Amino acid sequence: MLEQLQTQRDRMNEVRGQIGRQVIGQESVVEQVLYCILAGGHALLEGVPGLGKTLLVRTMADVMEMQYSRIQFTPDLMPADIVGTEILREEPGVGMKFVFQHGPIHGNLVLADEINRATPKTQSALLEAMQEAAVTVGGQTRKLPKPFFVLATQNPLELEGTYPLPEAQLDRFLLKIQVPFPTREELQQIVQLTTGAAQEALTAVLTGDDILQLQATVREMLITPELVNQVVELIFRSQPDQDGAPDEVRRYVRYGAGPRAAQAIVKVAKARAFLQGRLNVSAEDIREVAVPALRHRIGMNYEAAADQYTVEQLIELLLTCVGL
Repeated sequence: MLEQLQTQRDRMNEVRGQIGRQVIGQESVVEQVLYCILAGGHALLEGVPGLGKTLLVRTMADVMEMQYSRIQFTPDLMPADIVGTEILREEPGVGMKFVFQHGPIHGNLVLADEINRATPKTQSALLEAMQEAAVTVGGQTRKLPKPFFVLATQNPLELEGTYPLPEAQLDRFLLKIQVPFPTREELQQIVQLTTGAAQEALTAVLTGDDILQLQATVREMLITPELVNQVVELIFRSQPDQDGAPDEVRRYVRYGAGPRAAQAIVKVAKARAFLQGRLNVSAEDIREVAVPALRHRIGMNYEAAADQYTVEQLIELLLTCVGL
């Protein structure tokens, strides 16, 4: 068992190495995306244009030998452009018949680029896919290939012509990952890498079946009932109408995190424990993943904006309140 775990971790280190050949810096972002893949969830990457979000997703697909597809979200994108539709086609010996034309959602790794530029009607086409790994068209439900991940991007600066994601959509993302600006040294390496000779192709390290096996291993990581209780308490205290909620929650929060937030924290903490070489989840794992797992699931009010009190500050306070 331990030997098998070490072999799996060695392969994940190879994945990191291959990604590092294309993506300079952004170690924390890469690590959090790996958590999502190992935990079988979706990720929302937020950052200004040009930080390599699309490159990271495409590199992940190359290294993990998964079917990659990209959806460029625009205001005129329709749900059928994502999930597919039935078209009339002439078949030899049969004549005209309706056949299903698959949309780009039918892939293993789907990049939903600038997801907040599509209308809520189109965004909602992703809900069933992200929750059930299936799409329903013409009354027929079709399963999506396994493994299935949605890695979405959005730009926090250009808000004109965008549609904020509704709470139900945000809740489907396991983590919301902030993509920071690179350091001077990293930017220097990026310029040298992207303006020189053509780069060698990456080597695929994992297959889809390997990822499914890794996900099964991660789910077997151990977590104590005490830590689970602390996670549950964390979620309850984020609700302004619950007993034990801090004054800051009652003052600044419109709505708190739901049950999916607790599930997300535990699943991602298990993925982190696995990558750290442990068999059990620690309090440090919970602390490290709480902010990206909760920042998009807690709604702050106008008073918080006026007082410049951020959701990250609130989550740090909640962690302290529950002893983490």
